[in-house]
Amino acid sequence: MNPIENIGRWTIARVEGTGSAALLAWEGVVWMFRRPFRWRLFLQQLEFVGVGSLLIVLLTGAFTGMVMAVQSAYAFRMFNAEGYVGTTVALALTRELAPVLTGLMVTGRVGSSIATEIGTMGVTEQIDALRTMAVNPVQYLVSPRIAAMIIMMPLLCLLFSLIGVVGAYLIAVVGLNLDAGVFKARIIHVVTAWDVWSGILKASVFGLTIAVISSYAGYKAAGGARGVGLATTRAVVYSSVGILVADYFMTVMMF
Repeated sequence: MNPIENIGRWTIARVEGTGSAALLAWEGVVWMFRRPFRWRLFLQQLEFVGVGSLLIVLLTGAFTGMVMAVQSAYAFRMFNAEGYVGTTVALALTRELAPVLTGLMVTGRVGSSIATEIGTMGVTEQIDALRTMAVNPVQYLVSPRIAAMIIMMPLLCLLFSLIGVVGAYLIAVVGLNLDAGVFKARIIHVVTAWDVWSGILKASVFGLTIAVISSYAGYKAAGGARGVGLATTRAVVYSSVGILVADYFMTVMMF
């Protein structure tokens, strides 16, 4: 095949994959509101996504806030404007860094697990067994994960922002001897409710993105253990890229 045919086939495959993933997302959302409601599976996914990811999210948030405080203080000191350290850190965390970094951390932990679990069930014909027992695989496997990601991602994002600001406060006030009153007052007067809500909305969209892409990658896994490994890799890579792309367009529309 000549290069033009290769490009055309690659483009068609990508478009078809995007459409199939969108249909899977729609079917997964629709099946959330149909009986039977599988509350046990939903609660298990809430625990796995939320509680299981709590430590890594808190660690990432704390050190992100600390690093930002150090870098911001160094930059603002050249202009004698250290009082803006808290504002800069808080705005960056609530608007961008908290939802994006939370999404990337959850992608590495939860997205890879979703793709591996569903992919393994597919290659071992467990998904076919669900169909023979009159159990819809999308409702059983995809819907609980989508719901859990949409609910828990905003909560993890809020905790990321909170621990990041606390870490920045400790470094700026305790470590760099900046004024504590100015640090807190600037945050209160500059950071608005919309800044926080925009990050929460982004986190929900990122959660949906991770769940859909990872589930779709698992569904399409084939070829035994190697196929499952490739599906897991695709899930992490595509979810990470999807988060960054969605973040850009949402930022343009929001601000």
